[in-house]
Amino acid sequence: MSEEKLLFSTIACPNCHGRSTVLMPTHACIIVWVCPNCSVELKPKTGDCCVFCSYGNRRCPPFQQEHAQNRH
Repeated sequence: MSEEKLLFSTIACPNCHGRSTVLMPTHACIIVWVCPNCSVELKPKTGDCCVFCSYGNRRCPPFQQEHAQNRH
């Protein structure tokens, strides 16, 4: 049984608290994301690979894949 990656994440902007649901790329990390509500440019927090891992309600697909492989 294979685990399905979750491809949508809701990013919460720390500046305006707006939320946007975004389709995450499956083979890349997004390191810059511009909030559609306030236009602030978000970058990953120290230690995170991308904006989804820092501000999203789900980690990015590459992170999900890496951790799924580590469980086996």
